[in-house]
Amino acid sequence: MSDAAQPTAAEVRAAAEAVKTALDRHLAAVERRSGEDDPAVYEAFNQLAAAAEAYDELLYDRYDEVTPFEIPGAEDTPPYTGPEEPAALSVLIRRDYAVVEPQRLRAHAQRIEAADDETSEASGSVHGALGLLFGEFEPDEIASRHKEFGLEEGDSTLWVTASDDPAEPGEWLEAPFEQVDPQQVVCRFDVSAVFDDDEDLDDEEDLEDELDPGLDEDLGPLDADR
Repeated sequence: MSDAAQPTAAEVRAAAEAVKTALDRHLAAVERRSGEDDPAVYEAFNQLAAAAEAYDELLYDRYDEVTPFEIPGAEDTPPYTGPEEPAALSVLIRRDYAVVEPQRLRAHAQRIEAADDETSEASGSVHGALGLLFGEFEPDEIASRHKEFGLEEGDSTLWVTASDDPAEPGEWLEAPFEQVDPQQVVCRFDVSAVFDDDEDLDDEEDLEDELDPGLDEDLGPLDADR
């Protein structure tokens, strides 16, 4: 980029102040949140993400520096093209689990059967025990107690999509996830161990560079002699 096209120092400073303001608004929204899915928190989150991204770009263009800010998956999300004033919305949630302690899972299922005076013996198999577990507890409770049930969390995601009209009763029950338009996603929240792995890899690479910045260059002649 040419010097003429670079942002001014004042523009970078203004972007930094915008991040501070957005950060304060986000904290205030979190402190006043009315529930787990408070739309004010979502809006403040998106405003903070946008301000941080703008600051990051200006900082790089002006000073060739970057920030540690990162919104997982944001670069892969298509632009929103849904209605400006949605009349309806859909919340799509996927949570993956691994069954790591089948005996613990079946033990909980047996207690459910005993409490309900069930005689189906569904708790004798893992798939039967899962059916009893999810029939007894809400998904959010299973998510908060998964270790107790012998489960291990995998990836999860929550999408909020907007539409002009509410769906008719039973309209999508046969294929509930096939007609999702990514460009009508208002917001999404992803949780995955891959994000932690990326951070760990970056930390390891930084540590290697600090220990021996010229390690690769030093090994080159040795490999050639062999």
